[in-house]
Amino acid sequence: MKSGIHPAYRPVVFRDRAAGYAFLTRSTATSAHTIEWEDGNTYPVIDVETSSASHPFYTGTARVLDTAGRVERFERRYGKREER
Repeated sequence: MKSGIHPAYRPVVFRDRAAGYAFLTRSTATSAHTIEWEDGNTYPVIDVETSSASHPFYTGTARVLDTAGRVERFERRYGKREER
């Protein structure tokens, strides 16, 4: 690798505020905000909207959509499609 052209790869905390979940990993992402981690060190923190702790697929709260009901509702609202 060429020196001086790559961003710094360092420990960063990603925090999911909705789920109250945070994890420490390495990343090139930067942030002006910091947090004191469990090991006593201070790391940059990046707030994310969704993580494995809050995503419906990973938490098992995913809903199955009733597509037949959606089609019928669409046809009631806009009419059936004409045959060609």
